[in-house]
Amino acid sequence: MKSIRTIVALCSVISVLAACGGGDDVGTELGISKPQARFINAVPAGPNLDYYLNAKVDASGIAYKGVTRYHDIDSGTQTASYDVSGTTRTIASQSFSAANGHHYTTIALPSTSSAISLIDDPFDKKLLSDKARVRSFNASPNAQNVDVYVVPPGTDITAQSPTLAGAAYQNAVPASGQDSVYLNGGTYQVIVTTAGSKTPILKTPPVALNNNADWLLLTIPAGGIDDVIPNDVHVLVAQGNDADTSAQELGPQ
Repeated sequence: MKSIRTIVALCSVISVLAACGGGDDVGTELGISKPQARFINAVPAGPNLDYYLNAKVDASGIAYKGVTRYHDIDSGTQTASYDVSGTTRTIASQSFSAANGHHYTTIALPSTSSAISLIDDPFDKKLLSDKARVRSFNASPNAQNVDVYVVPPGTDITAQSPTLAGAAYQNAVPASGQDSVYLNGGTYQVIVTTAGSKTPILKTPPVALNNNADWLLLTIPAGGIDDVIPNDVHVLVAQGNDADTSAQELGPQ
């Protein structure tokens, strides 16, 4: 739950942050801004998709690995869905209750049973913190359970605990409804293993994690939808901060 502060304290903090040029996320951090939502197409080799909120087109023509920009939505019950661009037959939908200050990510997935997942990110970042926020999501049907390490380059993970442990296929770590993991900005390497193992199935090149970055690390099949080789994965970095909403694919080092 967001911390309760007095009106005087709120005004004081907001004034200070705005003066420092960091006022964009103040409302989110205080839990008073409108909810925000975005969409990710994680269906390999599939057609472009149209994303709907409450049966109205929100974004169209989203290609595989495409990530839309976060934008404000209304609080209360929302229904996210998607279809193939240019058609009107809904492929999958999911309802959620949008709360102020929360961020919501809808992900289209290659599945015949559950082709949609939704992450509720409470964005419970502390005021004045410049740490980066990191979360993982397993979108790789050929790697059903994975651990993710976000560590300085060259780290021996033998004695390390996973940064993000035990992400089952179609699930996030931390779980939906829980806050992200916080890391200092710096240069990191992403290492993926099968859950409980210390043997890497992917080691990425070094990558810069900026202060105040907001990363969702999606494991995806390295070879697309036809990739049935177990544990053959890449990582798609969906960056959600206002400065950069791009998606970067990380392969092996």
